[in-house]
Amino acid sequence: MRRTFLETDRLVLRPFAEAGPDTDADHPTDVDRLVDLDSDPEVMRYLNGGRPTTRAFVVERVLPRLTHDYPCIGTRGFWAAEEKATGVFLGWFEFRPTADDSAEVVELGYRLGRAAWGRGYATEGARALIDKGFTELGVRRVTADTMYVNSRSRRVMEKAGLLFVRRWYGDWPDSIEGSEHGEVEYALERDQWAARTGAAVHPADRVR
Repeated sequence: MRRTFLETDRLVLRPFAEAGPDTDADHPTDVDRLVDLDSDPEVMRYLNGGRPTTRAFVVERVLPRLTHDYPCIGTRGFWAAEEKATGVFLGWFEFRPTADDSAEVVELGYRLGRAAWGRGYATEGARALIDKGFTELGVRRVTADTMYVNSRSRRVMEKAGLLFVRRWYGDWPDSIEGSEHGEVEYALERDQWAARTGAAVHPADRVR
């Protein structure tokens, strides 16, 4: 499945392909791309302390989650991100309803390879998803969480227009370095987005 979900000036967001037969190094699958992405300790640092994700786990657990359809928005909640100019896989974005039957609240997330860091891709993709959610998908609130110490991710949330909501502490079974400082939640309501962008918000806007 290669159809495009969203394009920006520099990015193409498309659905992930279902798991299929293994291919050679010249023709990597999305499974190969995800395994490679999660093999970088820096990418995984604030997720599990830097441990790589096994191929079996990607096939059995990760990819089914990334290819899950959400009836309330009529599409998926995770998108492979490619550089528009080259087609190079950069990572993925999440724009996932928190409930299968309601589009009102979605969770924003992103995981990009280090080659894409510091180039504004995460902010560009996040802003485009927020705009699409509020104008086309019936979203009322966008929320995002990260570790308190993950300053890079927090900057993306702030640049994308999300506002700090709270700092909270979870009882995680496997704590990682920095988890003692807690997590942070950011969010943006559609009315706040509309006031900032000047976009009109109509009661009749589609809500699935």
